[in-house]
Amino acid sequence: MSTLTISATRVPPFARKSFPLTIPFSPDETVEDIKKTIAAKIPKLYTSRQRLTLKSEKKPLADETKLKDAGIGSGAELELKDLGPQIGWKTVFVVEYTGPLLIHPIFYYLPEIFYGKGPVIHSQLQNFVFAMVELHFAKRVLETLFIHRFSHGTMPLFNIFKNSFHYHVLSGVLLALDLYRPAFSATSPYIQGTFRNDETFLWICAGLWAFFELSNLSTHLTLRSLRPAGTKKRAIPFGYGFGMVSCPNYFFETLGWTVVAGMTGSYAAYFFLVVGTGQMLLWALKKHKNYKKDFGKEYPRGRKAMFPFLI
Repeated sequence: MSTLTISATRVPPFARKSFPLTIPFSPDETVEDIKKTIAAKIPKLYTSRQRLTLKSEKKPLADETKLKDAGIGSGAELELKDLGPQIGWKTVFVVEYTGPLLIHPIFYYLPEIFYGKGPVIHSQLQNFVFAMVELHFAKRVLETLFIHRFSHGTMPLFNIFKNSFHYHVLSGVLLALDLYRPAFSATSPYIQGTFRNDETFLWICAGLWAFFELSNLSTHLTLRSLRPAGTKKRAIPFGYGFGMVSCPNYFFETLGWTVVAGMTGSYAAYFFLVVGTGQMLLWALKKHKNYKKDFGKEYPRGRKAMFPFLI
């Protein structure tokens, strides 16, 4: 029977005595099968905590790779790295998006607690923006639960605190603290007698925002259709939004937040717009690069990463 040796780096105390580990295998088994064998022997070291590489190589072996295709034969040695406690991406996104969904109502309905100037009569602008923010993040939660399919099942548990900062603090506390303050209220000189108190202007902004939100949803549905459930299949996306950019979902989201920033003039909204757009651009550039690498000449040459004709 063929066997291979599993050595380990950065393993927790509960697993140190188990390595090096010798396990039987067949050439037709996949890397994921080996991970399952390791997990069966060390249950706390579940498959998503494991990263396997060929000895002295840095690139991780993909779960779906067959051992024979990777040139792994009897007597070979693989190196395991413990990635630490993991959490599902779906859970991560729900936690991220639920934060602002709960934070904004606190500031909207209880302004006296935070501003200490007596009752705040909300302006139509504040009413519109509150509804738009709540609908946006409710949409994001529902998309996470019923639409998105993830190529990676988990991420390190402690990263959830870093990831949540962007949403809970920037689009949650900071944005809500600015938007629902008396300076934007119905009695504020900033609002009274200005276009920000004009219902036609507000409805035009809401209509544009809704168009961008629905466009964003459409691109998510397109991406979902390309990946059958339970697979990591990748395909070239086509259709609405994808004619000019690789990541129209990020482009439409940027436009939606641009409407919020423009209609309010809020410094916090502009700050969140800049930070969020910068982060999405980095993701878009990476995905664009991977598309071109994976599909080569088949990938449409004229597409940009996120902004049509620009980048």
